[in-house]
Amino acid sequence: MVVVDVETTGWLPDQSAITEIGAVRLNGGELTGEFSSLVRPAWPIPADIVQLTGITEDMVRRAPTAAEALPAFLAFARGCVLAAHNAPFDLGFLTSASSSCGIAWPPVAVIDTAVLARMVLGPGEVPDCRLATLAGYFGTRTAPCHRALADAKATAEVLLGLFGVLSGERPQAPARRRSRWPAHDQRKLYATAAARARVPGRRRRRLWSPLSS
Repeated sequence: MVVVDVETTGWLPDQSAITEIGAVRLNGGELTGEFSSLVRPAWPIPADIVQLTGITEDMVRRAPTAAEALPAFLAFARGCVLAAHNAPFDLGFLTSASSSCGIAWPPVAVIDTAVLARMVLGPGEVPDCRLATLAGYFGTRTAPCHRALADAKATAEVLLGLFGVLSGERPQAPARRRSRWPAHDQRKLYATAAARARVPGRRRRRLWSPLSS
């Protein structure tokens, strides 16, 4: 599995561009690889986005373009299920940028940690399902900070924590440590999440979806 996060110049793929891609590869509950690249956007980065992410014009001036960075990311993620927090945002930017660059986006399954968290955690456990809230709940070693690699690492730890909840584990309060998820076959983990996730009174939502260009 590869957990991915992107930073952008705005909120809509057709009006904004990627400024950073960060990703980590998980294998049997262990982080086995990292990918990180700044991306030079086609237009200036707004001041409020600079303040939010800390990514400045000087930082991206000599960075790869999307046409250069995306093939490198796709090579890193080849053959893997993808995961992201609020996946439609990240995958929307990645697929839109790929299309604009004439790069074929491969058919791939995507799991959304925000959707999974809403299914398995109750309002008495977390006040919301923002990444920072979930990172605090599970006591992740990496704090989300609106930088792509750090947020991807935090999302990966949250995902492992959510799989732990599905297996019957719950973080002890205050949440600062969680037990390591054992090295089971990952496809069985995804199937377990999809089969057991329920929210009383709420229509069941899909945990994964195929995305293609």
